[in-house]
Formats: sequence, C-alpha cells, structure tokens
Amino acid sequence: MSLKSSVISSLFWKFFERIGTQGVQFIVAIVLARLLAPSDFGLIALVTVFIAIANVFVQSGLNTALIQKKNADNIDFSTVFYASLGLSLVLYGVLFVGAPLIAKFYNNQTSLIPVIRVLGLILLLGAVNSIQEAYVARNMMFKKLFYRSIGAIIPAGTIGVICAYKGLGVWALVAQQLSNSLLVCIIMWFTVKWRPSLIFSFERWKQLFSFGWKLLCSGLLDTVFRNLQNLIIGKFFSPADLGFYNRGDQFPNLIVNNINTSIQSVMLPSFSSLQDDRVRLKSVARRAISISSFAILPLMAGLAAVAEPLTIVVLGEKWLPAAPFIQICCFSYAFWPIHTTNLSAINAVGRSDIFLKLEFIKKGYSLIALSLALIFYQSPIGIAAATAITAPLGAFVNAYPNKKLLNYGYLEQMRDILPSFGLATAMGICIYALSKTIAIPAMLQLIVLTIIGMIFYLLCAKLFKMESFDYIIQTIKEIKNKKGL
Repeated sequence: MSLKSSVISSLFWKFFERIGTQGVQFIVAIVLARLLAPSDFGLIALVTVFIAIANVFVQSGLNTALIQKKNADNIDFSTVFYASLGLSLVLYGVLFVGAPLIAKFYNNQTSLIPVIRVLGLILLLGAVNSIQEAYVARNMMFKKLFYRSIGAIIPAGTIGVICAYKGLGVWALVAQQLSNSLLVCIIMWFTVKWRPSLIFSFERWKQLFSFGWKLLCSGLLDTVFRNLQNLIIGKFFSPADLGFYNRGDQFPNLIVNNINTSIQSVMLPSFSSLQDDRVRLKSVARRAISISSFAILPLMAGLAAVAEPLTIVVLGEKWLPAAPFIQICCFSYAFWPIHTTNLSAINAVGRSDIFLKLEFIKKGYSLIALSLALIFYQSPIGIAAATAITAPLGAFVNAYPNKKLLNYGYLEQMRDILPSFGLATAMGICIYALSKTIAIPAMLQLIVLTIIGMIFYLLCAKLFKMESFDYIIQTIKEIKNKKGL
C-alpha cells in the first residue's frame, strides 16, 4: 500500500506536469503554426535531428544508471554531472565546426548554419538538467518537476510567439526552445537541493558506465532511427513536406508522451525498488500495461478518426496534408504502453544488455522496412507508414524477454490489453463513419464527435465491467477518501 500510494502520488504530479507543459506547448504550437510557414517547422526539424543524436551521448545512459543503482550517493551524482558536462562541451564544438557540412548535406541550405550553432547550446543546458532530473526521479519528488515545467514553458512560449509575430521566422522556434531549456535549468538549480561536489571518481564512473553504455547504444540506435524519417524527408523532399510530417506526428506524440512519459518516469524507480521481488514486479507491470493501454488506445483511435476536422480547426486548411500523417502516427503510438512497461522492467532488473540486443533487432527490421518504402513508395506517406507497420512487431520483441524475467509473456500481455483494444477499435470505427456522414462545420463536428466518442467508450467500459475502468474508479475513490473530499 505504501508503494501504491507513492506511485499514485508520483503519477499524479508527473501526469499534471506533462499535461500542463504540453498543454501550454500545444497552444503555443497552434499560434506559431498560424504565424509561421510549414517550411519554418521543416527547417527546425532538420537541425534537431543532429542535436537529438548529440544529446544521446550527453545523457549516455548514466542518468538511468543513477536511478537504477541501489545505493547511489553524491559521489555518483557528481561524477556523472562532470562527465556529462564535459562531453556536452565537446559535442557542441563538433556541431559548431560541422554546421557547414550539415548545411551542405541538406542541399546547401546555408541558413541552417547559424541555427545549428545557436540551438546547439541546448546540449550544455541539458547536461546540467539531466542529473537534477535523475535526482528528482530517484527520490520520487515529481512535484518539483511540475512547478519547474510550468514556470519555464509559459515565458518561453510567450517569447516564441512574440518573435514569430515580429516576423523572425525559424528564429522564433529557436528562441522558444532555447529559452525553455535555460529557464528549466535555472528553476531546477534553485528548487532542487542537490549540488555537485568537487569530486570525480573514475571507479564510480566505470561502475555506472558498465550499466549505462548499453543504454547509450540503445538510445543512440533509437534516436537515430526515430530521426531517420526527418533526415530522409528533409533530404529527398521539401522542407514543407517535413513540416507536414512533423505537425502530423505532433498530435499523437503530444497525447502519448503526456501519459507514457509520466508512467515511464515513475515506473523505473518503482520497478527498481522491486527488482528483488519478481512476483510483485510482475503484478505492478501488468497494472501499468493495462491502465496505460486503457487510456492511450481510445485516444489514438479517436484522434485518427477526427484527424481532418481537427487539422482544419486547430492548424488551418493550409495544414490539411498533415491529416494522413496524424492517422498513421496514431497507429504507431498505440503500442507504446507495451514498449515502455517492458523496457522499464528490463532496466529495473539490471539487464541493460538485453535492452541493447532488443534495439539491434528492432532497428534491423525497421531499417529494412524503411528502405523498401523509399524504393517502392517514394513519398513521405510511405516513409511514415513503414514505421507504423513495424510497431506491432516491436511490441512483441520488447515483451519476449519478460517471459523469462517476470513470467509475463507476450500472449498474457495481449490478453491484458485486448478488452481496451477491442473497445477502442469499435469506437474509432463508429466515430470515423459519423465524421463522413455528419455535414456540419468542422468545429462543431469535432466537438460532437469527441463527446460521442468519450461517452461511447466510458459507457461500454462500465457496461462490460472492464477491470482497468473499475481499478481507476476505485483508486479515485481512495484518493478522495484519503484527502477527505
């Protein structure tokens, strides 16, 4: 019960941190989408490919190692802090010098050079902040992240909108991202008590790196592949095409990340505390998969069904080519609860070697699918579809090791999510059919379909007495009773 209370409290604050942050960011993105051109979003996406890859090295898996280690102390945290900061300086130097080569790769778009050199400063800020976040996660202090994120995203969003209104184009997006990272770093420095000591232990670094290097390789593979679509679309198609793809990915990514990142952030320290009790660990993993699937699957099905009216209402008709990307990405993100829970469990029991092997397997067949799409279906839609097609197979690959580690195999996991999957699919089909028959303005259509979808899903969940629905209701009652509401 103590663990459950801690997990629920942490999930509450982490979830509202994500909701608050992404909610503000979503509003800002809508305003920016109406002030800026699709090509501006495409240009920033070209740059973030290389920054995201460099950031994997900065993180290097050591922050996860700090969370997973049973008795991590200030020597461990200080060691990782200086190692990450030093590496970030080196990588920023590489980006600064290599900016002309990156611009040349993208068909001599010299306007990318100053953008890369300025936005690359995020690496230095991220190195400082990543260790603070590891400290917060290890101590389940997610309330601090809520205040940090809200305190940074609102002024950063305001800066971005003002810059866009002044006609600064892509620099509005640079200003927004850079100011947000800077404010996050400053707020965390004053709200989290941890400070680095003037100490660096090479022995501690080796111990942490023995676990973290596998996560570094895994993260590098995952980041490179996730950004490979951006790289290919940016190279072979127009910046506007890349802008449509990124806006299409934004909607499902926004929803899933709010839920999935909240669960993942809390699950790793929770799972790690149970790494010696595999029976309880399996029980918590089952609950995580079933609850997150119950929440994410209907959202993805509903979002795919209303993609067109949503795009028109939120972004405007000039962004309508993004609607098919929304539908494709919804299918890909629907499997994230299985990915996240299984990988968190594998990390929690200290098997980062398995984590790395899984990444090699998944990226191998995903690269084959992407290559075939580029050869036989030469369009951004085909590239996005290649990733979606491999998503169910990836869920199976991630689940396979836990048959042995937790006695929780793929078939048992599928049985746990099948009720949510079936109900979400039925709801999505109904909403999509209604969207093609109800001839009303897009705004009104979006509101009506959303309300009908919510009522349909929740009513059926109650009618069929779904376990996840009953568990959520019971948990809400427990929280109310505990707080005397």
